[in-house]
Amino acid sequence: MAAIACALLAAGLPCAAQTVANTRAEYLSMLDTDGDGRISSNEYVQYMSAGFSGMDSNGDGTLEPAELPGGKGRAITRREFQDNLRRQFRRLDRNRDGYLNARELTAPPG
Repeated sequence: MAAIACALLAAGLPCAAQTVANTRAEYLSMLDTDGDGRISSNEYVQYMSAGFSGMDSNGDGTLEPAELPGGKGRAITRREFQDNLRRQFRRLDRNRDGYLNARELTAPPG
């Protein structure tokens, strides 16, 4: 599952967004849909799921091996993918306040 998540991130918007965003604050603002200066779990999952949606060519909510980069791997549902994103969010939320600040958002997962 981690390999699929990495492939999605490599093919999806988040990595491209980091290239466009010159600062942590700019990257945070791209995900911060309510403008409160921090990223909730829902904002994180919604933004990071854009790559999944773009790759789900038949729109069935499951990435089949043929829809994955390289055409290989195990099928993954949108729910499995988003559950993995929620786990990743909890790892990034180092101060355990339920939100990501700019530093947490851009830190390598730990």
